[in-house]
Amino acid sequence: MLRTDVAVVGAGPAGLALTLMLLRSGVRVTLLEKSTSYRRDFHGEILQPGGQRVLDRLGVLHAARERGARVLDGFRVLDRGRVLLDIDYRRLPAPYDHLLALPQQHLLEQLTEACGRLPGFRSLPGHRADALTHEHGRCSGVTATGPDGRRTTVRAPVVVGADGRFSRVRALAGIDAGRTEAFDHDVVWISLPAHGRGPGRVTVHRAAGTAVLVHDRHPDRLRIGWTLPHRARARAAVAARGIDAVRTELADAVPEFADLIHDGLRTASQLRLLDTFAARAPEWVRDGLVLLGDAAHTHGPLGAQGINLALQDAAALHPVLVGALEHGDFSRARLLPFQRLRQPVSDAVTRMQRVQAKAFFGTGGRAADLARAGAAGLVMRTPLGARVTARVAEGRRPPPVRTDLFTRDTPLPAHPG
Repeated sequence: MLRTDVAVVGAGPAGLALTLMLLRSGVRVTLLEKSTSYRRDFHGEILQPGGQRVLDRLGVLHAARERGARVLDGFRVLDRGRVLLDIDYRRLPAPYDHLLALPQQHLLEQLTEACGRLPGFRSLPGHRADALTHEHGRCSGVTATGPDGRRTTVRAPVVVGADGRFSRVRALAGIDAGRTEAFDHDVVWISLPAHGRGPGRVTVHRAAGTAVLVHDRHPDRLRIGWTLPHRARARAAVAARGIDAVRTELADAVPEFADLIHDGLRTASQLRLLDTFAARAPEWVRDGLVLLGDAAHTHGPLGAQGINLALQDAAALHPVLVGALEHGDFSRARLLPFQRLRQPVSDAVTRMQRVQAKAFFGTGGRAADLARAGAAGLVMRTPLGARVTARVAEGRRPPPVRTDLFTRDTPLPAHPG
């Protein structure tokens, strides 16, 4: 039996950023994570300027970058080799005038190290949540099984479920995910050696019947996202086509990287499927319980919004929890301002991604192509484009990191980076 001020389940970007903010505000936090290390493949790794700003205010961005990252200048959409859309982030104010392809392992390790240098932090890796505990009708903690099979109960006046799109905490609370099949495609991710030929930006190649996303990743690799009709699983697609046919299809879609695809893509085991859907839980808060980030709302990969939203969610929830602790009030009414602030932002991102998917991945013949080209021209060549770029980069109504609530500094590491 352990006692703490806040129990956070899930050591992803949202859970760790919130933990660091709370620790710096003098709050005791116990962090439970089902994995025992961060040495695994993550789908999301692109940081928008808004997410970079949050990490910078927490004092961890520079050290995370020093572990290894790739700077990307913006987004480009190509339609059979013709530039349809080119959004240049270098038109944004410095220092947040770029995208950052930052491996999540680097980000999570840096955040964890920063948390570990502060008092009040307890980390429980390898602990899978089994049940939520309740007292007088409100959530009062979480019970988890550790890597040795022992059960641990963490008692806390508030539990934060930050455990991702398939949230265990959300399921234990009996809250529906609110999943909708908002997109027509899933994405198969592939990582290949780049040999110094990364595009320097996120590039979407539209081709007959598909779209292929390419961007640089650390240390010198290409990340390729191959779209397939929704619910067409990677292994089923390969079984139907064969890996040779997959290589040929991808090489035809992105001819500038054809040799890298033929040389680097060898087996079906290199394909990683992302089930693409939108979701928004109907409840984000209950008495003593909060859902954060993907546990509350899930989005597709288009526009690289996932980590951005998660980090900004953490910034919005931080002062709400500090206030709840000060008043000893962890009721739904006290926690509800977090949902009221962030739910409209989440809904707006889902609407934007649906429009983007239809505009740039859809079909419709020459008329649709002309309409897409006209819309792209507005974005690239008018003041509207600068506003659209800033909105995508920074997010809608980005919350500040409440550094005025910090009572502790994060000690510098003995060996930065």
